[in-house]
Amino acid sequence: MSQNVKRVLVSGGAGYIGSHVTVELIEAGYDVVVADNLSNCDMTCFEGVKKITGRNDIPFEMIDCCNAPHVEGLFSKYKIDAVIHFAAFKAVGESVAEPIKYYKNNLISFLNILDAAKNHGGCNVLFSSSATVYGETDKLPVTEESPRQPAMCSYGATKQICEDILADVVRATSAYGDTVNAGTSALGPVKGIALRYFNPIGAHPSALIGELPRGVPNNLVPYITQTAIGKRECLSIFGNDYPTPDGTCLRDYIDVVDLAKAHVAAVARMLDGKMKKNYEIFNVGTGRPVSVLELVTKFEKVNNLKLNYKFAPRREGDITAIWADTSLANKELGWKAERSLEDTLKSAWQWECHIAGK
Repeated sequence: MSQNVKRVLVSGGAGYIGSHVTVELIEAGYDVVVADNLSNCDMTCFEGVKKITGRNDIPFEMIDCCNAPHVEGLFSKYKIDAVIHFAAFKAVGESVAEPIKYYKNNLISFLNILDAAKNHGGCNVLFSSSATVYGETDKLPVTEESPRQPAMCSYGATKQICEDILADVVRATSAYGDTVNAGTSALGPVKGIALRYFNPIGAHPSALIGELPRGVPNNLVPYITQTAIGKRECLSIFGNDYPTPDGTCLRDYIDVVDLAKAHVAAVARMLDGKMKKNYEIFNVGTGRPVSVLELVTKFEKVNNLKLNYKFAPRREGDITAIWADTSLANKELGWKAERSLEDTLKSAWQWECHIAGK
């Protein structure tokens, strides 16, 4: 690697969002190290990344970020300029049923990343946060200044806690440059950005990477595509009695490629020294609310398909409505969501057909 090329560690980089971010980072000229324990995915998307980028030499480290010595070893092996942390469990429903699993994995993995970053001279840390930190908010759309409400699920709670941990670590390490004590010269400042993103959907236009859940999907769009292709018998829409225009939940669905580009913009902001504060937060969404039923019917229309779906009782942990005010990210990151919902839903279906061999 050239001395001028910055290296980015992508923890959880073989997964859905991580694989798309890896592609965009490589295409933007960064050197990337992918670390994953494959607990939520297999090598399908990582192999797709290599095909899209034409790079067969992308370092892949099979590690569990909950293992502190392994994370320390990773930082010793590579000079890391920035970390994007995706290594977390993310299913809302499962987090309600298994809170201990979520607190242990999501908090310990992030603590280990931050500890290693601090111990190896400091680092820029980009945290994969979520709109779930806002909870059931009173005012829409939400801005970065909107108060965080009590989390509706353990998954959301871990995102809130990790944001607080990152803010505290940034604050605590910011003085290292001026007040390094004897014997702690290796310690360095951590700078951080938390990207609060909304509902990532879709797949890469090449159809070589996309969302590939293990077992029954927890997210809406892969359940839609698996129902459309015949893998699932029927799609359940949880709740049709919400106080929304059609009774189903309202969400801000963002194309995963647009989302990935926001990560690249945030990394560049950190590495180019353009941050206005050592810890920053940005919403990443489209700013357009779309109901669950609207998404289903639009998928049918753009792909000329008919879905078998039914309404089911509300699901614990779901909020009524949320969508983003993205003006801060638009201004400060120079980023904006560009892909249409129609193109996004087409890409999701093309990916499903690709992995089904059709």
